[in-house]
Amino acid sequence: MAELLDDHPTLSTVPAAAGEPDPPESPPPLDETARARALLAAQPVTEGHAELPGSLDPEDLPPVRAAEAGAQLWSLHTESDEGVVGTLRRIDSVRALVAACPEDLRLAYTTSELAHARNCGRVAALLGPVSWTALGGSAATLRAYHALGVRAVNLPRFDRFARDAVREMNRIGLAVDLSGADQDTVRRALAVTRAPALLTRAAPEALPDDVLGLLGENGAVLMVTVTDDPAAVADVLDRVRTEAGPHCAGVSHTTAPALGYVPLFAELLRRGWTAQELVGLAHANATRALRETEFLSRANRIRPAAA
Repeated sequence: MAELLDDHPTLSTVPAAAGEPDPPESPPPLDETARARALLAAQPVTEGHAELPGSLDPEDLPPVRAAEAGAQLWSLHTESDEGVVGTLRRIDSVRALVAACPEDLRLAYTTSELAHARNCGRVAALLGPVSWTALGGSAATLRAYHALGVRAVNLPRFDRFARDAVREMNRIGLAVDLSGADQDTVRRALAVTRAPALLTRAAPEALPDDVLGLLGENGAVLMVTVTDDPAAVADVLDRVRTEAGPHCAGVSHTTAPALGYVPLFAELLRRGWTAQELVGLAHANATRALRETEFLSRANRIRPAAA
């Protein structure tokens, strides 16, 4: 009996019947670069900082960008002496740019419109952030920008007007952009705002761990510039992920559009970032922050406007 059991062929040793095809082999697993490329094809990037081209020359339109970009916040930053007029000119220029590239760009004022533009194969263009100096210390100017479609304002310092402005921004649905703010300003702004902050040009290396923790508690999104050194950028994002949380990681822009975002996302996959965390980095975190800002505004509509 033992000999019969020993000699009995197992399933793995039974030869295939004559004429039957061999069982198909499992495809080899995708490498990190292929996985990153596939993820970004389905989940395009929302960039926190896009600059207007030097001129709107039809031969240079649409402006050069990474192939993986799906939405962009267009900077309305002006020099201190340009003020409101300079900002209005930039708003007009972005609108002209979008009108000149209808097959590529579409203005978006809400997260629903952002998603719709992406579903239509267009890159969503959002207006903002506006320079702090372009407010002129006036809440009325703040509201006027919002009425024109602006959705973010940069707040690099904090004073009494800034405190009132943050509350008004929460009320009407403007994102607070803390790019360039020192750690004290970040702390004070986070103590006031009820909506998630954005850092459209984040420099996490300039902020201590405890401030990154506060940004994490707020649900803020630190949008990091991507360079042609994916390992260095991944180091920065690893720190954001550790100290603030993966829900706070985002993308500002890339200094090398031809390379795009695949090398960075492949590097992060090698470091153990999950697909869900990378979708957040690409666009879901920024979309969530903007959506929460919209929801808070809707809840606050019954409140009176600031003087």
